[in-house]
Amino acid sequence: MSEDILEGLQFYWGERSVSYFRQNIEEMNTWKRDAWRELILRHAPDQSVLRILDVGTGPGFFAINLALSGHQVTGVDVTKEMLEYAGENARAYGADVSWVQYDGERLPFEDGGFDLVVSRNVLWNIEKPLKALQEWSRVLAFGGRILYFDANWYLYLFDEEQNARHKAAHERYHRLYHGMQHDPLGKEKGLFLENLARELPLSREKRPRWDENAVKNTGLTLVKILPDVGGRVWETHEQVHYAATPLFMVCAEKEIPNA
Repeated sequence: MSEDILEGLQFYWGERSVSYFRQNIEEMNTWKRDAWRELILRHAPDQSVLRILDVGTGPGFFAINLALSGHQVTGVDVTKEMLEYAGENARAYGADVSWVQYDGERLPFEDGGFDLVVSRNVLWNIEKPLKALQEWSRVLAFGGRILYFDANWYLYLFDEEQNARHKAAHERYHRLYHGMQHDPLGKEKGLFLENLARELPLSREKRPRWDENAVKNTGLTLVKILPDVGGRVWETHEQVHYAATPLFMVCAEKEIPNA
């Protein structure tokens, strides 16, 4: 990852860490905690104890949730502040999770060390997403799975039809939920991330079509793509706000080689 983009992402998510930390606490204390756990484990390998890697863990929602379900979990992130809040969250919930900071490219783990790799809203942040998928595959054991969630967050910057849908969704959201605070950092930080997004390749791609091809090019077997899981894990107002950017799920497997 280029130094400018890495530093930009670290700055933004470092600034965002406090609000994201609070958001994760809210998720842990609502129905979302069970909803996310059930969705992930339903598509995970069938093992009583999984070795799980949460890439882009942020304040640790996935990692802590899965650790409390009895699994061995490691969370990685490029942002020091996020990992500090993740550690605080883990201590509050009594969750045993290993936290590791990395550079956004090379994962500091040996080949085949995990049974499940998970991530949420991460791949779009990465300058070389195909290389990232290859890294996720490298650290995955044979028979293991990659399960990630993402959306076309910034396609509206490059696609006129998507821009129209994006504007319509935002207008409807503000009409229905007038007064609800959505961006705690305000317009300035939003524009900062928007400018970063212009430099990231997945902002231009129509997904999950891109992901289907990328998974196959990585040598993984595509198990399933769910084009919209928002109804399972989002509140009604979130579904309205993100109507133009449905949250999709990609599940892929690293098949055991033939003997």
